[in-house]
Amino acid sequence: MIRLSLQTKIITVIIFIILFITTMLTGIYAYFESEEIEENIGNTALRIATTVSLIPAIKSSFELDDPSIVIQPLAEKIRGIVGAEFIVIGNKENVRYSHPDVNKIGKKMVGGDNELALLHGEHYLSKATGSLGPSLRGKAPIIDDTGEIIGVVSVGFLIKDIREIIFGTILKISRIAIVILLLGTLGGILLARNIRKDTLGLEPHQIASLYRERNAVLLSIKEGIIAVDAQGRITMINHSAKELLAIKDDCVNDMIIDVFPQSKLLEIFMSDHTDQDIEIEINDLVLIVNRTPIIEDNQIVGVVASFRNKTDLQKMVDTIFEIRRYSEDLRAQTHEYTNKLYVLSGLLQLGHYHEAIQMIQNEYIQQESQNKILFDQIHDQTVQAILLGKISTSSEKKITFIIDDNSSLDLLPKHINPSDIIIIIGNLIDNAFEAIDRQSLKEVTFFITDIGNDIVIEVSDNGPGIQDDRFHAIFKKGYSTKGSNQHGFGLTNVKKTVESLSGIIETKNQIQGGAIFTIFLPKKIDGIGKEQ
Repeated sequence: MIRLSLQTKIITVIIFIILFITTMLTGIYAYFESEEIEENIGNTALRIATTVSLIPAIKSSFELDDPSIVIQPLAEKIRGIVGAEFIVIGNKENVRYSHPDVNKIGKKMVGGDNELALLHGEHYLSKATGSLGPSLRGKAPIIDDTGEIIGVVSVGFLIKDIREIIFGTILKISRIAIVILLLGTLGGILLARNIRKDTLGLEPHQIASLYRERNAVLLSIKEGIIAVDAQGRITMINHSAKELLAIKDDCVNDMIIDVFPQSKLLEIFMSDHTDQDIEIEINDLVLIVNRTPIIEDNQIVGVVASFRNKTDLQKMVDTIFEIRRYSEDLRAQTHEYTNKLYVLSGLLQLGHYHEAIQMIQNEYIQQESQNKILFDQIHDQTVQAILLGKISTSSEKKITFIIDDNSSLDLLPKHINPSDIIIIIGNLIDNAFEAIDRQSLKEVTFFITDIGNDIVIEVSDNGPGIQDDRFHAIFKKGYSTKGSNQHGFGLTNVKKTVESLSGIIETKNQIQGGAIFTIFLPKKIDGIGKEQ
C-alpha cells in the first residue's frame, strides 16, 4: 500500500475542496447569470417591440400602398441604435414590411409565434427559429387609433449571441476561480510545511506509531514519569506515577503545583539545568527524583520528572550486596579447598603418607557429618549454596560452624525469592561471625526447619550477647557496635525482608552466653506459597 506524505494529502484535499467549491459556485452563478442575462435581453426585446409598436409613423404608414418605404428605414435605424439582431414589422397577414435582409421584405414572417399578438393583442416573449436562426423574440401588436390590430412588431436577439455573452461571463468567473485555486494551493503548501515543521518532519503514521510505542513504554516501566509544559500544566503522567503519588483521577492539564508540589519542577525553568537523584518525601515515601528540562530552539518549553520509590532501589542495592557476599563466600570455599590440596600435595611429596591419610580421614569425617545434613536433610539449592560458602568462611576465620542435626528443609515456597533467603541467612550468619570475633572459642550454630506452617531459621553464637538497652537499636539503619559507616545495615535488611514476607523475628540472649536470632516465615501468604 502506497502511503502519501502529509504534505501531499493536505495539498490534495485543499485543491479538491477549493476546486469543488469553485466549480459548484461557478456553475450556480453561471446558471443564475445566464437566466438573468436571458431575462434582461428578453425584457429589452419586449420593451423595444412595444416602443416601436407605438410610434405614430409606423401606424400611419400602414395606410400607404407600400408601407415598407417608411417602415424599413425607420426600423433599421432603431435596430442599429439598440443593437438588436432584427426588427421585423409585419401586417395582419404576417407579410414583412421590414427586415435586415431587404430581399425578404414582402414575404411571410417565419416562426409561427405571432398568433397571440395578432389575435389577442398580447405582449410577450417567445423562442423560435426564424430566417436568421434560433432567436429570443419580443412580440407587440400594432393597434390603430380605432383599436384594431393592424400588424405586429418582432424584435429579436439570436440565441447564439446570447450564449456568447453568457460564455464570456462564465469565462470571467472561471479566471477568478483559477486565481482562487492557485492561492488555495499556495496556502495549502505553506500550511503543510508549517504542520510538518510542528511534527518534526514526521508523517502521521510515524506519529501514531511513536504514540503507541510511548504508551507501551510508559506502561512497562516501574518509574513514575510526569511531564509539564511551560505554564506548569501536566501534559503526561504514567500509571506508575499515579500509584506512587496515590492519584486516582485523570490529572492531565492540572497544575503540577496542585498535584505534586514537592517536585519543584517549575524551578527548572529558572535554573536551566538537570537535577539528578533528588530525595523527596511524599505520602510517607521517599522518592528519588530526576528532573530534566525540555529544550526547543534554545528555550525551555517543559520539564520531565522521573521518580522511583527509594525503598525499591535500596532493596535492589541490598540484594546485589548480599549476592556479592554470597559470591565471596563461594570464592572463600574454593580458596580453602585449594589450600588443603596444597598441604596434601606437600605431605605426599615429602613421603609423609600417614599424615596425608590422617588428614584426608579427618576431613572426610568432618565433611560427611556436614554433608549428610546439608544434602540429605536440606533440599533447597539456594540454602545449600549459602551454607557451603559460610562453612568455608568459618574455616578461614577459625570458627566452628555447626549445622544442627535436626535441620530439615524442602524446596522454598514460590513467594520466597532466592535473594530474600540470601539476605536473611547470609546476614544472620555474618552478624554471628562478627559477634564472636574476639572470643577465644568461636562457635556458631545454624538451624532450619519447615515442619509446621512456618519456616523456622535460627542462628546462635557464643559471643558476649546483646546488652539489654540495645535490643531495639540493633535493627535500626546504621547502628553498629563496630563504630564504622560500613556496618549497621545487615540486620536492618534482615528485618525489612522478614516483614515483607509477613514473618517475625525474635532476639534473645542465651543463658550460657551469646545471642540467638529466630526467624519465622509463613509458608503461605494469602493463598500464595508452597503446596504441601
